[in-house]
Amino acid sequence: MAKPVRIGVIGCGSVVVKYMKLAEQLHFRGMADVVLACDVDESKKQFMREKFGVELFTTRYQEVIERDDVDLVLILTSMLEHGPITKAALQAGKHVLVEKPLAATLDEAAELIEIAETAPGILMPAPHIILSKTYQAIWRRVHRGEIGDVKLARALYGWAGPWWGQWFYLPGGGALFDMGVYNVTSLTGLLGPVKRVMAMTGVAIPERVVEDKLMKVQAEDNAHVLLDFGESVFAVVTTGYTIQKYRCPAIELYGTRGTIQMMGDDWDPEGYELWLNSVGAWQVYGEPEPAWPWVDGLRHLVKCIQTGARPIITPAHGYHVLEIMLKAQESGRDGQAKLIQSTFTPPAFPDEPKDAVPSDAAHLVHDPTDGL
Repeated sequence: MAKPVRIGVIGCGSVVVKYMKLAEQLHFRGMADVVLACDVDESKKQFMREKFGVELFTTRYQEVIERDDVDLVLILTSMLEHGPITKAALQAGKHVLVEKPLAATLDEAAELIEIAETAPGILMPAPHIILSKTYQAIWRRVHRGEIGDVKLARALYGWAGPWWGQWFYLPGGGALFDMGVYNVTSLTGLLGPVKRVMAMTGVAIPERVVEDKLMKVQAEDNAHVLLDFGESVFAVVTTGYTIQKYRCPAIELYGTRGTIQMMGDDWDPEGYELWLNSVGAWQVYGEPEPAWPWVDGLRHLVKCIQTGARPIITPAHGYHVLEIMLKAQESGRDGQAKLIQSTFTPPAFPDEPKDAVPSDAAHLVHDPTDGL
C-alpha cells in the first residue's frame, strides 16, 4: 500500500473546512495526513487544533514549503497570493493544489505553466467540477452525439455575495474569479476551447458592508459573458454577487436533436435532465453521488501522486479559463470583443456501458406544451 501523502495547508479561511473534512476521510483510508497549517492570522492556530487536531501551525507560508515532511501544498489563500505561493512551492519540488483562479495575471499563470512542465511535483488548479459523476455522464452523452451537434449553451452561478473577506471586492477578486470560473470551466470542458469573448461587466452595488465595515467595491460584482467556440457555437455565462435566489439548471446545452441540462449547481450537481426529440419527453436522472464534494480534486491529486496517474484536471485548462475571465473584464470595460490566444486539450472520459442507463433508471416528464 502506498505511503500517505503528507499535506501542508496554506490558508485557513472560509474553504478550509471542506478540504479538511475530505482530508480526514483520506487519513482514515490511509491515503493522506495533514502535517501542518499556515495562516497570517495566528488565531487560526487554535481553530485548526481544536477542530481538526492539526498541532503544527505557522504564519509563514515559506515554512510549509521548506519542510521535508510535506509532499503536497494545498493553497487556500485569497486570490492575489495564489501565483507567488504556487511558484515557490513548485520550485521547492512540491505537488500543488491551488484554489481558483490559478493566478491573478496571465504572466503569472504562464510562468507557473512553464515551471510545472519540468518540476517534479504536479500542479492542479481548482475548480474540480469535471470530477463529478453527473458532469461526466453529461459529457459522455454529449460526445456520443445523443443531442446532436451542440449549437448554444447557457450557464449560471451567483448569490448575494460574501460578507467576510474584503478581498472578494478588491482588484484581483470579483464575481467572475470567485463564481463564474466554475461555469467557464464546465462549458470549456464540455465544448472545448473558446475562440473569442465579449462581456458586459460592472460594479452594480458600489458599497457593501463586509466584516462589519462599509467598503467601496472595486472588483466587478455583475457579469454576462458571451463565449464564441467557433463555427457559430455560442454560450453565455451569467454570474454576480447580485442574485438572491434562482431555480433553474446550472448548465444547459442545446443540440440539434435535443437538450441536456444539469440540475443544481455545477459544483453541487443534483442530477440532469435529457430531452430527445425522438422520445418527446424529459428524461430525469437523479444525482448518483449526492455527497460528492466540490473539493474532490484533493482526493484525485492524492490518488495520482500515489499511483503515478496523470490528473484529469490540467494547468493548461486553468490558464485558458483565466484568460477568458481576464479578457471578459477587458471587454466589459471597453465594449470590444477579445480574441483568446490560448488553447488546451479538453478532458475525455472513457465510455461506460452503465451510462447507457436502462429506461427504468429515469422517469419521463412530458412537456404540457408539446403539440400546441
